[in-house]
Amino acid sequence: MTTTPELIKSYIAAGLDCSHLEVDGDGQHFNALIVSSAFAGKRPIARHQLVYAALGDRMREEIHALSMKTLTPEEFGK
Repeated sequence: MTTTPELIKSYIAAGLDCSHLEVDGDGQHFNALIVSSAFAGKRPIARHQLVYAALGDRMREEIHALSMKTLTPEEFGK
């Protein structure tokens, strides 16, 4: 099965409460803009770990590369 931006978006949304979520990509490399209040008070690496946890084994099996911009709702509003 080919991994699509829509699939990745659904995986993230199922595992992380997002107020805004965009994913685009070419089937191998993906870019995501993820806005979640769960990121409040966390450093970038901890934010990415939350996303990786939402994706689970898919990061090793289906997704070759994922570039993320992770923001809180307050950061996104600026």
